[in-house]
Amino acid sequence: MKILMVGGGGREHALAWKLNQSPQVQRIYVALGNGGTAKHKDFDNIALTDKVALREWAQAHAIDLTVVGPEAPLAAGVVDEFRNHGLRIFGPTQAAAQLESSKAFSKAFMLRHGIPTAEYQSFEDAALAHAYVDAQGAPIVVKADGLAAGKGVVVAMDIQEAHAAIDHMLAKDAGVQHNHGVARVVIEEFLEGEEASFMVVAQGLTAVTLATSQDHKRLLDADMGPNTGGMGAYSPAPVVTPEIHAKVMREVIHPTLKGMQQDGIPYTGFLYAGLMIDSAGKVKVLEFNCRMGDPETQPIMMRLKSDLLELLWAATDADTQQLENIELQWDRRCALGVVMAAANYPSTPEVGQEIHGLPSDSEEAMVFHAGTVFQDGKVLTSGGRVLCVTALGDTVKQAQHHAYALADKLHFKGMQMRRDIGFRAIRR
Repeated sequence: MKILMVGGGGREHALAWKLNQSPQVQRIYVALGNGGTAKHKDFDNIALTDKVALREWAQAHAIDLTVVGPEAPLAAGVVDEFRNHGLRIFGPTQAAAQLESSKAFSKAFMLRHGIPTAEYQSFEDAALAHAYVDAQGAPIVVKADGLAAGKGVVVAMDIQEAHAAIDHMLAKDAGVQHNHGVARVVIEEFLEGEEASFMVVAQGLTAVTLATSQDHKRLLDADMGPNTGGMGAYSPAPVVTPEIHAKVMREVIHPTLKGMQQDGIPYTGFLYAGLMIDSAGKVKVLEFNCRMGDPETQPIMMRLKSDLLELLWAATDADTQQLENIELQWDRRCALGVVMAAANYPSTPEVGQEIHGLPSDSEEAMVFHAGTVFQDGKVLTSGGRVLCVTALGDTVKQAQHHAYALADKLHFKGMQMRRDIGFRAIRR
């Protein structure tokens, strides 16, 4: 089979790498891809992003299955475009992708369908938003209502920080894609607890759960510094006990899929619930994503032993029982990924630096590429999050040791990385 992978980050590299292990896969095309996919002997990068151009290319090249990695093409309706022309594609429709592309839509949906989440208000008027923050106090959470590549959230620990976030997000040049042509912010209560990433492959009312994971959002060790798209992750997440797992399926995943069906926008694709789990075991949804998390995908794919193509093929089949019959097999070991970021990330990252010390692929450890390009025989940095060094180990501590030993052999000018990925699991 010929597969088209839409996207060019670490998540897409990991998904393509896993899909390529299926005996049924003949060739994988990645649009746009990155330096890692460019170097791979079984992959071809293609320079297309427009949904119509991608659809025409897929038709011309007899692509059997298209898999969409990032959120922007989903929000732009790439799935609708492919489906309308009879092409097999894995991902939610534009309407269903509003669960991620509009925070206001997502919060109203959760309220309507009784899905536990933080108290909130949404604002288009900056003065009203400022007044609300003054009345509520801090800490408080300010979110941009649009796609912001994982960086549209400010957890404000004081009032001044919250006011600055409102001014930035509601400014005309804030760089956030707003769905309705107007800037809007969602302001939420601050929740205490431990975060976890809970992902499923969904089709209608059926959900196959993926391994649990935990992301590290802050730039610096001990969860200090600004929020980023994610500086590392590990799987499984011990905070998600069997009891919590059952509760999330009962209180979050099944009501979400049922609610989407009731609202006339049935859901197919990866569904990601970012959760806050408090000390009493109560679960609240921080956000929904309509794709796998990055960097959580990298350790999850390292642990998946089942055929990813079979899973995604079943989820795009007209016979919904195909997905119901799938039971995934997982490596009993832990996997941990460390993100290596460019200088000046997450603001304006420095690019164009040569990367030294890249190892060969192995079954025990992988360096997944994100912000890289392959040029004149060299791999250069081209984005904020550059690489995700991912390794397996019998314990989180061993996976951590393995990943950092590999990361320490890599180098590019201005490189940043956290030294404590997995600390919560190790502390447990």
